[in-house]
Amino acid sequence: MIKPKTKAFWKTTLALIIGSIVVFGNVYVTQPILPVLTEEFQISSLMASMSVSLVIFSLGLSLIVYGPLSDSFGRRGIMYVSMFLASVLTILMAYVTKYEWLLVLRMLQGVCLAGIPSIAMAYIGEEYEKKAIPLAIGLYIGGNTIGGMGGRVISGFLTDQYNWRVTLLVLGCISFLCFILFVLLLKPSEHFVAKKLDWKLALRDYKSHLHNKTLLFAFLIGGLHFLIFVGQFNYLTYFLSDEPYSLSTTLIGLLFLTYLAGTISSSLAGKMADRLPLTTCILLGILIMFVGLLFTLFHHILLIIAGVLLFCFGFFLAHSISASWVSKYASFAKASASGLYLIIYYIGGSIGPFYLDPFWSNISWPGVVIGCSCILVATGFLSFKLKLIETPVVYLQEKKSTS
Repeated sequence: MIKPKTKAFWKTTLALIIGSIVVFGNVYVTQPILPVLTEEFQISSLMASMSVSLVIFSLGLSLIVYGPLSDSFGRRGIMYVSMFLASVLTILMAYVTKYEWLLVLRMLQGVCLAGIPSIAMAYIGEEYEKKAIPLAIGLYIGGNTIGGMGGRVISGFLTDQYNWRVTLLVLGCISFLCFILFVLLLKPSEHFVAKKLDWKLALRDYKSHLHNKTLLFAFLIGGLHFLIFVGQFNYLTYFLSDEPYSLSTTLIGLLFLTYLAGTISSSLAGKMADRLPLTTCILLGILIMFVGLLFTLFHHILLIIAGVLLFCFGFFLAHSISASWVSKYASFAKASASGLYLIIYYIGGSIGPFYLDPFWSNISWPGVVIGCSCILVATGFLSFKLKLIETPVVYLQEKKSTS
């Protein structure tokens, strides 16, 4: 077993961080350049947004398959193939002449990229000592944030200096170099035990979790929050690239450094959850997101950036806690419950641009704020429903401890 803070720990964890960076760097690479794609291919903002939505959708849907496959055929090999193919697809996208082909390749890329996040957690659980797992997972999730920010910043800068094709070509080459490092650094599996591939059992577990309202409400909260998170960032690129701001793709890419607020709130979430009920933390995250949205209605760019920072902080706080709720309240098959949370989370994110497009088309940015606020009202209601479930549980726990 990999012990905490040893050479093997840092080497293997670095490999997983690199894998995480590749995944989320590629997923969001087109988000800062959506207005550029709109102009280049003469398409609508909604059609351009599909370059983000389709990769997220196919990634989320593919998570259903990778868990059971890796339980039967191993972890490392599937992650190797996934990262290699995703890197090749990024390079191929730089040479497409029709937007439809770009979307096809993005969908295929989502299928490939899903092979890493769905398996990395299982690999950590098997190969690391229990004491080493929290730190390894924390660092791995930090890689998610770095990848999401890095891909967008690189995309904005290179597109501004050159063009979007150079952006994809460079990112594809970086991804391939990361793949080589991943292969060299990742420790061979020593504690993996193959299981019989049983699709019926996996589907039965998913079905049971969906019928459990205690979990279902948390699934919906996570999915709905990611829906507005992806959607509002998509339309924010159009809002800020137009008059009166006219920001370049470089500056729009830098806007995604606001993800750092999410890194902070994710790290604080665990400490908050030790002191406050989980539903209180989720509701606090929702309130912060709402305040952040209101800030974006002001016309000054610094207030808009402050609003985006607050929105990111609140989103990642609520996301971390709703995911923790699933882990805490799943009474069986916890891995499949967490996997189902991610599936609904990513599928929700893929729907965001479709949901917000009518608001954007008819009322511009204030419409996006209205659309996002409606979702926050819904998730606030679901959080109160969870609070009714949580309160009796907390009461019984306190009663047992005092008796």
